[in-house]
Order: sequence, then C-alpha cells, then structure tokens
Amino acid sequence: MTGVLSFYRTSIGKKVVMAVTGLIGVGFVIGHMLGNLQIYLGAEALNKYAAFLKSTGELLVVVRVVLLTAVILHIIAAVQLTIENRKSRPQRYVKKQHVESTFASRTMRYGGIILLLFIVYHILHFTIGKAPGGPQPFDVHNVYNNVVYGFQNIWVSLFYIVAMLSLGLHMAHGVWSLFQTLGLNNRRFNRLLRNAALGIGTLLFLGNISIPIAVLVGFLKPI
Repeated sequence: MTGVLSFYRTSIGKKVVMAVTGLIGVGFVIGHMLGNLQIYLGAEALNKYAAFLKSTGELLVVVRVVLLTAVILHIIAAVQLTIENRKSRPQRYVKKQHVESTFASRTMRYGGIILLLFIVYHILHFTIGKAPGGPQPFDVHNVYNNVVYGFQNIWVSLFYIVAMLSLGLHMAHGVWSLFQTLGLNNRRFNRLLRNAALGIGTLLFLGNISIPIAVLVGFLKPI
C-alpha cells in the first residue's frame, strides 16, 4: 500500500490514475450513448433497456460506485497535476505559448468543470426528476417520454449540446493523452492514434446531440 501511495505522489503516478479512470469513463460514455440511441428504435425499446438496467440490482450499484470513484480520483489527480504544473512554472509568460497544443488541450480544465456540472444536472434531470426545466410529467417507468419532454425545453437542450461539445473535446484530448500515458504512442502510428481519439470525441458529440436536436425538430415525439 505504501508503494502504491509513493507511486501516486509522482507526476507519472497521477497521470496513470487519470489514464485508468479516464479509460473507465470512455467505456461508460460510449456504452451510455449506445443505450440512449435506442430511442430511435421506439419507446418500447428504450423503456425495455431502462427496465433491464434497473433489474440488474446490485450489479448496477457496483457499476455506479466504480464510476463515482473513478470520477473522484480523476478530478483529484487532475487538480493536483494542475497545481504541480503551476508551481513548476511560477512566472507567467506575457504571450501564451501554444506550441503543439490544441483547442481541446487548452480548454480541458474548463470543459471538466462544465462536465461536472452536467453530471449533477443530468442525474437530477433524468434519474431523479427534480431538476429545473425537467420533464413534466416525470414517470420512472417511461424513460422515453421523460427524454422527449425534457428536451422540449430549448434551454435544457442547448445546455446538453454545450456539455456534449465539452465531452467531445475532453474525450478527444483525453484519449490521446491516455495513449501516451500507457505507452501506446509510436511515431509510426501517432497520426492514426490522434485520428482515433478525434474520431471517438466526434462520434460521442454527434451521437449525443442528435437526441435533443431530434426532439426540437419534432422527429421524436411523446407517446
């Protein structure tokens, strides 16, 4: 245990924690999106999927605990790395240097804050049904209608779209960083890995925003 803590205290240790917890997050958001996209198969398909998740009982609780732990560790490691980086560069440059940096990498911390706020709102919105602008009426057994009613509020939909843009950027940079931290980067394959990371971020963005947009344009309607 002491060895693990000693390793974590190093910057490499914190980066490994971010990579592993990030990998858990990537797996979850991809699976979550694929599940949500069943809304296009109709109300019955989405509601059956939601009922199946609830029927897993203790397994669902374990998954939620793992996810919550991963999020907390990811945030702690990110904050500590940011503080360490600032301490190593006490003097700010007059002109910001963006050599080999991307928009996604420069906005990671801000995107992370948006995503944290989004997670809280998302749980209140669709899991508990107590969020401002939430679906009315809220029916725990009719997830399809909850989603449609929830996204009929244009401000809620816009917030989701902005949050999904943050998620896409976060994932694009995060997956690329994950490859580097786990030693998967290679000069011969770096371009492929960068494109793969960008592709994952883009697909997550487009797949997730398609639902509120489909509701706003009237393609998805309550039953």
